[in-house]
Amino acid sequence: MNNFFLIILDGVGIGELPDAKKYGDEGSNTLANIADAVGGLYLPNLGGLGLGNIQDIKGLIKSSNPLASFGKLKEVSNGKDSTTGHWELAGLHVTEDFSYFPNGFPENIINKFLFLTGCNGILGNKAASGTEIIKELGEEHLKTAFPIVYTSADSVFQIAAHEEIIPLEKLYEICKVTREKVLEQPLNVGRVIARPFVGETGKFTRTTNRKDFSLPPPSETILDILSQNNIDTIAIGKVNDLFNYRGIKIQEITKSNREGCNKLLEYSSKINNSFIFANLVDFDVYFGHRNDPKGFADALKEFDHFLIEFLEKLDESDSLIITADHGNDPTTPSTDHSREYVPVLYFVKNQTGINLGIRETFSDVGKTIADFFKVNNLLKGKSFLRSILN
Repeated sequence: MNNFFLIILDGVGIGELPDAKKYGDEGSNTLANIADAVGGLYLPNLGGLGLGNIQDIKGLIKSSNPLASFGKLKEVSNGKDSTTGHWELAGLHVTEDFSYFPNGFPENIINKFLFLTGCNGILGNKAASGTEIIKELGEEHLKTAFPIVYTSADSVFQIAAHEEIIPLEKLYEICKVTREKVLEQPLNVGRVIARPFVGETGKFTRTTNRKDFSLPPPSETILDILSQNNIDTIAIGKVNDLFNYRGIKIQEITKSNREGCNKLLEYSSKINNSFIFANLVDFDVYFGHRNDPKGFADALKEFDHFLIEFLEKLDESDSLIITADHGNDPTTPSTDHSREYVPVLYFVKNQTGINLGIRETFSDVGKTIADFFKVNNLLKGKSFLRSILN
């Protein structure tokens, strides 16, 4: 049906980049280290596509006749978060550094936040794990009703609040004001993130009502190019937030890998000549950031099983790329993203895969999609479509 599907396995890296030391990520290899930690990854469908051909990974087969073309992508943009990863995949290189706050936000930003949002105070104001900071400050939050403000190694301003203390719509409004009025230029903060939670002291849990308020991409992406050429664009999950809803015709908001996969199945049967861009976030949110290699491995198995039905629904005119936006190695002491290569698998039914090698930028993905739809563009990257079809 001449559709192009791009599936992002959020946080599924495949080995440290040459500049990993700069980011404190030496030794990171999300897939290989998970495999070692759990005694091997059994992923027959991903293995059949060629995932095990990219690198030796315990438990993964190395296919002599891979069903997809395979390789890995190098990130050239600054940073290692979802925003830079997705923008680069979509054909945009991030050359201007985002603003980072490893020691918390300075007093002038906090004072501006309090004045413009009407909050009477804050808790936290430091870099922290999201699950740990609600354990630490959740009880005080219940007593004071002050939002918990924190950051991470990424360019983020995160605001956690109990849904019974600060209702969702109020939390979203606080985040919107923060995005639009508090973090003005020259600040260049990638995302403001609403982090709602529920429960009682000792039993706090984050909910699926997270919402990201991102900077808009500074120039055109593949979504803009396709929209300008009257090609339908469908975004599933976190993709919508990361591109600030720009260039997207149909917005599908999902809260789990399962919901995202169900939407992929739905759209594989009902549209044509469209670009479907999905992010499956569970790998990153629930397992990478929480240093849970077993949970990560189980989520990979669930996705691998989903591929049986999904690949069957595609026809020979469709294309599929499976890749990632960064690493998030759950076996390292850090709970942050890791600066890694990401795997790339390009599937077209009834075509034998080739070795795509190490690509010089994530943007080869966006350029390949533009080539598929035959649209003129000035996106970064180099298409690998011709190599595969020839």
